[in-house]
Formats: sequence, C-alpha cells, structure tokens
Amino acid sequence: MITSRKIFDCRMYIFTVLPIISFSSFLVILFGQTIPGIILTFFKMAGEGVILSAALIFAFTWFLKARPHNRPKNYKIIPLDVFGKKSKIDGIRTEFKTHDVAWSFMKQYKETYPLHNFALVSDLKNSDKPTIFRYI
Repeated sequence: MITSRKIFDCRMYIFTVLPIISFSSFLVILFGQTIPGIILTFFKMAGEGVILSAALIFAFTWFLKARPHNRPKNYKIIPLDVFGKKSKIDGIRTEFKTHDVAWSFMKQYKETYPLHNFALVSDLKNSDKPTIFRYI
C-alpha cells in the first residue's frame, strides 16, 4: 500500500509538473522565437522601406537639379564706351558659338581697350531682349 501511495503521489506531481513544463516551453518559444522573429522581420522590412524611400527621394531631387539647361547657341560681345553707350570697334570679333571662347576674347579686349566696357550677351528663347551673361 505504501508503494501504491508513493506512486499515486508521484503521479500527482507528474500531472502537475507536465503542464507547467509544457506551458513554460510554449512561453519560451513564444517570447524567444516567435515574437522576436515577427518584430525583427517588421523592422527589417521597415528599414528597407526607409532606405528605399531615401534613395528615391535623393534620385528625384538629383534629377530635378540635373535637368539639361537650355544653353544659347550664339554669344555676342557688345563694346560700351565710357558713357555706357554701344560703340563699334573695328577689327574685333563679336560673334561666338561658345561661352568660354567669348569670355576669353572679352578679357583680352578689356586689356587692349581699357576705356571700354564689354558685355557678353545672348538671345534666349523666352525673352525679347538679349540677356547679359558677363560684364567687364
């Protein structure tokens, strides 16, 4: 009888301990793997979304700034006398196709003719008057 009572007491402990162990195992798996896995997956996806949106915003702003500008095809140098009136100097070139060449000639003309001022102008599509790019 005593042995049956010991077995019966052990069964009570076993029936009590097994649910506690299985519930503990469930909680360990839930809080150790399932919930952190879901949270990590969410933050990975959210991080990818933030990085992708930042890249798209950067690309969009870069495309807006890097739009091709409509550059003029012809440049003119206009000589001005000391009173600011247009004048004509014989023997100088006034029509150019590139801005850099016109600017180089304009600097040379300023050294050669110090009493004159020079304006680098071009006709743009949207304006009625010539636009001044440089003035020395």
